[in-house]
Amino acid sequence: MSTTPPPRALTPGKRSRRGERTADDGALGWLRALDPRGRRAFAGAFGGYALDSYDYFTLPLSMVALAAYFGLDSGRTGLFTTVTLVVSAIGGAVAGVIADRVGRVRALMITVITYAVFTVACGFAPTFETLLVFRALQGLGFGGEWAVGAILVAEYASAKHRGRTLGAVQSSWAVGWALAAVVYTLVFSVAGDDLAWRVMFWTGALPALLVVWLRRRVHDAPEAMAVREQSARKGSFTAIFEPGTAASPGLLRTTVFAGLLSTGVQGGYYTLATWVPTYLKTERGLSVVGTGSYLTFLISGAFVGYLTGGHLTDRLGRRRNIWLFSLLSALCIVAYANIPTGADTLLLVLGFPLGFCMSAIFSGFGSYLSELYPTAVRGTGQGFTYNTGRAVGAVFPTLVGFLADSWGVGGALVFGAIGYGIAALALLGLPETRGKELA
Repeated sequence: MSTTPPPRALTPGKRSRRGERTADDGALGWLRALDPRGRRAFAGAFGGYALDSYDYFTLPLSMVALAAYFGLDSGRTGLFTTVTLVVSAIGGAVAGVIADRVGRVRALMITVITYAVFTVACGFAPTFETLLVFRALQGLGFGGEWAVGAILVAEYASAKHRGRTLGAVQSSWAVGWALAAVVYTLVFSVAGDDLAWRVMFWTGALPALLVVWLRRRVHDAPEAMAVREQSARKGSFTAIFEPGTAASPGLLRTTVFAGLLSTGVQGGYYTLATWVPTYLKTERGLSVVGTGSYLTFLISGAFVGYLTGGHLTDRLGRRRNIWLFSLLSALCIVAYANIPTGADTLLLVLGFPLGFCMSAIFSGFGSYLSELYPTAVRGTGQGFTYNTGRAVGAVFPTLVGFLADSWGVGGALVFGAIGYGIAALALLGLPETRGKELA
């Protein structure tokens, strides 16, 4: 019997004939390595996450106007973010199971429709309580979109380029954030605050257009779909909580530490995403246009950070990249919150490294969480850990809200730095996965 191994399948996008330029060459090698179906999947996930970001930021950017309209203190204002993130844990976990059972693209469409519908509904809310309910329901779709889109693209990407490919998907968050900041500046400059916040939410209908395109043009990766369909335990919550045995390592340890990692990173991130606009307007005394200018530096840093972090997670490894930017993000938060009054130029300039560091840490998440779980429960594992971390991490912006009246928003931002410390410690329980094949 011959012992010659079968030829290894080529990575999508590469060419086998000797002497040709490969898809690995150049800064955009990760994009050329995707076949046409993979590029459409990338476009769908990129657009979905950008619009997810846009819909999310309609709230933080409107926070001051909402507080004035409904007569809210900082603590009750912070509940908007907490409820969104807590309910997103449910939405993310459910979306992960749906993705494993009926497919990634179908699950992606469901999440996009959900967050779009309830973002628009927020604009019609007559009371604080009604708005809180609509925002919670928006969290159902918001929680699932990223995990499902990241898995869809991860299963098309080659092991060599997965970090960069998912980092590029992650950069769409900054694109949506920037679009929201531009619309915020225009809407609040033209309309009075009492109407402007409603208009911001109504513009959240934009994602509905993406769903039509997804339905016609994007499909699951065939190889991963075949593996998933052959499994009897696809989409099983029980499987991601099985303890290890002598015969099998199990997934319980992975699930616990991946959840802690997500908690720390998202606790730090959402503390900043929620409260920096309020900090700039209330404690630094900036106008609407001034706040938009400062956010430009923060968002620009975030976009570059996502792309840079994607390259570093492929070069340094998943764990080293997260460790590095956990430390740098914590240092940037402390520095940003302690800039002396009157040093507005320094506040402006420091926004770039702050946005860079707190975003570069996310670049490895899509690839890392996808690589930690087998294909049959990849959606379930990634959806649960990422969104459970998001829900528990929601405690951080809430603490800032309740302490803002006594500590000031700037002083309370220190809880974001604590979150990044938790993330660094969680990595001690997780393996390095760089170079792992998914199917």
